[in-house]
Amino acid sequence: MKKIFVAGHNGMVGASILRELSKKNNIKILTANRSDLDLSNQSQVDNFFKKNKPHEVYLAAAKVGGIEANNSFPADFISTNLKIQSNVILASLDNQVKKLLFLGSSCIYPKMSKQPIKENYLLTGPLEETNEPYALAKISGLKLCESLNRQFGTDYRSVMPTNLYGPGDNFNLDNSHVIPALIRKIHEAKEKNSSEVVIWGSGKPKREFLYVEELAKASVFLMNLPKSKFYENKNFRNSHVNIGTGEDIKISKLAFLIKKIIKFKGSIIYDSTKNDGTPRKLLDVNKLNNLGWKSKISLKEGLEATYDWYLNNLDNIRM
Repeated sequence: MKKIFVAGHNGMVGASILRELSKKNNIKILTANRSDLDLSNQSQVDNFFKKNKPHEVYLAAAKVGGIEANNSFPADFISTNLKIQSNVILASLDNQVKKLLFLGSSCIYPKMSKQPIKENYLLTGPLEETNEPYALAKISGLKLCESLNRQFGTDYRSVMPTNLYGPGDNFNLDNSHVIPALIRKIHEAKEKNSSEVVIWGSGKPKREFLYVEELAKASVFLMNLPKSKFYENKNFRNSHVNIGTGEDIKISKLAFLIKKIIKFKGSIIYDSTKNDGTPRKLLDVNKLNNLGWKSKISLKEGLEATYDWYLNNLDNIRM
């Protein structure tokens, strides 16, 4: 029976992949809680792999956060992610793991990249300053997989998702991303009968968003493609695949849509003294579409499902 290790199964991404894999037959899913396995500890990771001998690995574990968190703890973001990635990927190599899927981030691309962003735009310009350490860690993970494929003939694939949201998201306003932050702020303003909500930034940047359950479906789909179909060339360079919807939206329009879903009657005020980050970040998903997968859940549908999940899990979510 095929054994599949989902690293980071308690996070939003890992949990969605776990749910998707649970639909499959004739596989054994391996997981480990942080209290039992510290992925930043090399010896613990090595021992786990030696004991369990997984055939496939989904590397969804990462230290993540929004602009404020990345600005405040840059050393944590680069060092922790480098440790997790290196430990899991190299332990996979040492234990003859046949296939691995490394989940990166669209922040690996240059701040002022041409839009939409193609996979081969990687390393063609400076990164966005606020999350540069995190982005560099993710680039290193991608390049480690690419280099192992070139040197050892492994099949370690990398995918770069756009901005994600959905069940299991982080709603802590100190380190959350834009959608959970907006949902929590606007919901709490409604509950308090506030006349307004203040939102970080000017509202002008444009972002692409993907419902996390869609990412899980795309990840399993890409992992199961034949090797000859996934890789475009024999040197494995720029063989990673963008995962997204191919559509973006202004933050101001996103806020209005969430306001409408939550039925908040007050005003939205933009604090333009706060950093906007990258002006626009839209992924080119032609490669993904040509491989045979396309996103089906609209932003409105995903936001409604996420808000329903938020309301049903207020006592348990990360606040």
